[in-house]
Amino acid sequence: MTYVIHGATGAQGAHVVAALAAEGKSVTAVTRNTDAVVDGARVVAASYSSVTDLTDAYRGADGVFVHLPVGAEENRLAFANNILAAVRTARPACVVFSTSGFPIDPAIGGAAATLAAGLADSGVSHAVIAPELYLENLLMPYVIDSVRERGVLPYPIRADFPVSWASHLDIADVAVALFERPDVTGVVGVGQYPAITGPDLAEAFAARLGRDVAFGPISPDEFRTSVAPLIGEGPAAGIAEAYRAMSAMPGRSIAPENSAQKLLDITPRTTTQWLEDMGL
Repeated sequence: MTYVIHGATGAQGAHVVAALAAEGKSVTAVTRNTDAVVDGARVVAASYSSVTDLTDAYRGADGVFVHLPVGAEENRLAFANNILAAVRTARPACVVFSTSGFPIDPAIGGAAATLAAGLADSGVSHAVIAPELYLENLLMPYVIDSVRERGVLPYPIRADFPVSWASHLDIADVAVALFERPDVTGVVGVGQYPAITGPDLAEAFAARLGRDVAFGPISPDEFRTSVAPLIGEGPAAGIAEAYRAMSAMPGRSIAPENSAQKLLDITPRTTTQWLEDMGL
């Protein structure tokens, strides 16, 4: 059985490759870098902008794991349509798509929603992994440096805003399980349940680091300024806008009825477990 993994050298895909390789699966790592070396995988250079590349990579695959890169939304939409065209032609046995926290509500629209809806209409077995927010966001220099140097965990949500946080490690666990469970289709929520608040996160960091840590809400614009050097002004502005919209919401919790806990019997890591696994 061969599994094709997008972003195999990135923060998410690398964990999926590692999890599959650990089980002795045949893995094809899709990357834009022709010189990339990925432990446990055969490397194939393919671009999201080429339907031909994607079709060739997907053909004959028992499973494909895909997520859309952060970038300009018009590019992401083009990538989504290219992925769908390749899936319809190559017809891999299964596609697992992680939304990376982007909305898939057709009423909202966007690249993630387009890809989710297209997979539903493709006739190919698929599942959509729907995390809320990533714990890895807390490892950005602006955040983790503040925790270590000032004892303050800054993040652009209210202190009373509950979130079903998940890690890239959790997404990899669920993706691998979904490849083995073709009977589980549709949307699978991944994240801690019940959802936790910013002060809960700070408490976990304090316990792990052995020092006082307080949660410090910041504005979306402050967050934009902190992440722009890492991802660029355009994507940073889009993320800031998403957090502005989030401020009007009561929280971001997964629904227990379609959670990985219920559908796959997989419980995501607690914040403390994640910190331990990350070696912090």
